[in-house]
Amino acid sequence: MNPPRLLCSAQCMLGIALISMAVAFPAAAAQTQADSRGLPTLAPLVNEVTPAVVNISVITRSPLEDNPLFRDPFFRRFFNLPDRPQRSEQAAGSGVIVDAARGYILTNHHVIKDAEQAIVTLKDRRQFQARVVGADPGTDIAVLQIPAQNLTALKLGDSDQLQVGDYVIAIGNPFGIGQTVTSGIVSALGRSGLSVEGYEDFIQTDASINPGNSGGALVNLRGELVGINTAIIGPAGGNVGIGFAVPSSMARTVMAQIVRYGEVRRGRLGIEMADLTPEIAKKLGVATLDGALIADVQSGSPAEKAGLRQGDVVVALNGRAIRTASELRARLGLTPVGEEVEMRINRGGAERALRTRIAAPQEMAGGGGQAVPQLPGMKMVEIERGSSLYQRLRGGGLVVAAVDQGSRAFQAGFRPGDIIYAVNRRRVQTLAEFQAALKGAERGFAVSLLRGDFSITIIVR
Repeated sequence: MNPPRLLCSAQCMLGIALISMAVAFPAAAAQTQADSRGLPTLAPLVNEVTPAVVNISVITRSPLEDNPLFRDPFFRRFFNLPDRPQRSEQAAGSGVIVDAARGYILTNHHVIKDAEQAIVTLKDRRQFQARVVGADPGTDIAVLQIPAQNLTALKLGDSDQLQVGDYVIAIGNPFGIGQTVTSGIVSALGRSGLSVEGYEDFIQTDASINPGNSGGALVNLRGELVGINTAIIGPAGGNVGIGFAVPSSMARTVMAQIVRYGEVRRGRLGIEMADLTPEIAKKLGVATLDGALIADVQSGSPAEKAGLRQGDVVVALNGRAIRTASELRARLGLTPVGEEVEMRINRGGAERALRTRIAAPQEMAGGGGQAVPQLPGMKMVEIERGSSLYQRLRGGGLVVAAVDQGSRAFQAGFRPGDIIYAVNRRRVQTLAEFQAALKGAERGFAVSLLRGDFSITIIVR
């Protein structure tokens, strides 16, 4: 009688496993039905979504290693060498088709940055040369377009509905070895502080994400795109269970502006913000640490005209709760110029709603300006001593007066009205200091600047 009992036990265990799987994946019960082998599987879901995930091969040019001969103008002229000798490099990343009719692909900005050529390879091995529609360094999102027919696109899901503990799968091309699928859960939401950019609101997941996965898909168990994989934290550049993705809600907003304008056009509200601390919350009479503290309101700004004051705590924007200052930065940074927003604030323990409109960046620079040899196509002027901007920066700085579209400076991400205050984290207050800092950084430099209400850093190589 023992064998029948063992057989019954095995069948019961299989039944329990199937029931457990159905409970674990309630949103995709149909996807996890047993296959012909009697085993639970996500294969139907994977087969449905993977054709929308592509490989992106990028060819860029980078300066050659420094050689004393390259510094000799006669040597360069004699051998017809360019002023900045370069070599071709190839890198690989991933992307996600989100519009089959128009051939639009979402990926990361850092995947296609400085690309001279981008080749997209589909799962069915068709290859197409892609056009870069535009990119946004602040959110690390870029949009490509390919002239292809019979494409499969992923539906954009609502990342705002994600909860910690939701199951997700990550699809990409890690290490260039080919399309790979990994699974995990949402480990955390609203992560920020991974870089100096001001538009971070990452989804954290333990689904394995490795180099080459950048730009790939983070998918829920309904087969919807909820994130664009973008970064990992690992001591040796490999996966340790801490990966990050740009939420689909942010990617959707960025894509809409890129398709319309070729870039994200950010405005200004005229506020500086910070996270609440227990001490500040107690002093302000706020019962929770959720929200963004208004640390300063610029004189004459839209924020001041709307009635915002220093010490107000923003707890919601357009009806959506605000948890941190970085979350408010990210949402305001993606609000188009001219759009009206409603901010619910806590002032002295009482809540009230204020409405204001996002204004265009201030025109702080007139005509003219001085060119910078290291950044062709851009002209800058020094900030006038004693001006309100000079006082805001607690010292001098530079304003980008003009940028020629298509120039090296424009492609790097500089725009008119940008306020430059540092190079490689060292403060610069005059044109002479700026040019000296660039001359001492032949292999690349990081320019810190203000754009509207936000601080960003542009890396130039």
